Amino acid sequence: MAGQHTAALRAGGATGVTNPTRTDGPLLAVRDVVMRFGGVTALAGVSFEVGRRQICGLIGPNGSGKTTLFNCISGIYRYASGDITFDGRSLTGMPRHRMAGLGIGRTFQNVALFRALSVRDNILAGAYHLGRGGFVADALRLPLARREEQAATARLDELLDLLDLADVAETAAGSLPFPTQKRVEMARALIGQPKLLLLDEPAGGLNHGEVDELAALLQRIRDPFDLTILLVEHHMSLVMRVSEKVVALEFGRKIADGTPEEVRREPEVIRAYLGETAEEEASHAGVA
Repeated sequence: MAGQHTAALRAGGATGVTNPTRTDGPLLAVRDVVMRFGGVTALAGVSFEVGRRQICGLIGPNGSGKTTLFNCISGIYRYASGDITFDGRSLTGMPRHRMAGLGIGRTFQNVALFRALSVRDNILAGAYHLGRGGFVADALRLPLARREEQAATARLDELLDLLDLADVAETAAGSLPFPTQKRVEMARALIGQPKLLLLDEPAGGLNHGEVDELAALLQRIRDPFDLTILLVEHHMSLVMRVSEKVVALEFGRKIADGTPEEVRREPEVIRAYLGETAEEEASHAGVA
């Protein structure tokens, strides 16, 4: 089923748009990134890598710098020093409007949709950067513009089915329940054919059943869409279930980087979340 839904999305439809992908090295590399707001250091030399087609969870208490790091990767913030490379290309100084074209898609902690527009139009907005016809071709309805529109519509219809949005396609996005708006935002990111998908708290506001559905969806779309996923999430069971790698932050610095099991046992992570040392935690659990 996933292969049927994603064939045209991977091929780029009739637009002929392709994202050439390197096969060597990590897709995303964060190197000694520092971000300051006045006298406050939000990121203090953070470094880690995310491999191709990897699902990486980014965790940490509130205020640890997770969303700040997302904003640095997606060009919203200009970091003070360090470097971020994506598919071998430095993002330092790159304007934010270039990110979608490079292959970086994103959702937001607080859903950022055009509330008065339909679900269909919200999703199609994510395909804008794939167009190559320009204003004149669109205005005159030239063949290239028509082919691009047909390809975008085909991708849209597949995403509506894949994310169970077909029944609300003509509904104003702002009138939908919050979990449904989350799916609309993910569809808008996916229609742009990203190589890297940044998900900022996608499980926020979801019940246990919906979190299970989200976990299954992330695992289902990763390979057919040729996606690398970087996931910021407080829902630890989701992170540990879907991630091959987890990076933990606290007060703007990295305190752990490894497999979910390795990070789960890291004393610094236990302290950050439970406020006690590993020995104390084990003692309280009756282990030591």
